[in-house]
Amino acid sequence: MSGRPNHAPSVIDFQVGARLRGRRKQLGMTQSHLAEALGVTFQQVQKYERGANRVSASTLYELAGALGVDIGYFFEDAKPLERAADVEDDSMRAFVLSREGPELAQHFEVIGPKARKALLELARSMAEAVAQRS
Repeated sequence: MSGRPNHAPSVIDFQVGARLRGRRKQLGMTQSHLAEALGVTFQQVQKYERGANRVSASTLYELAGALGVDIGYFFEDAKPLERAADVEDDSMRAFVLSREGPELAQHFEVIGPKARKALLELARSMAEAVAQRS
């Protein structure tokens, strides 16, 4: 058990939401159009994308079909099932709920492995500089 309440989103919930949003935007699909394909409201799609609501197995299956991917797409780059520290969960939650987080994740997905690595190194350097000033 992770110790978090059953209703609290996990890192995986945020990742599935970020991958969902990235793919939907990549296809030029609106939240309303995806919601219609799933038989839910666009607000529900928003909640899935933010990781605020978990995606059930059957809905994940429908999402994969609507977005033209297999289910594994939503879990690419996921960490092993060992529970991440609560601090990581809090950081991921803050990232996904920030204004810039989902957009950054969308672009990060598209830029390729070399650029991702460079961007990660830049973020690390900036975080270290901020930490040293504190």
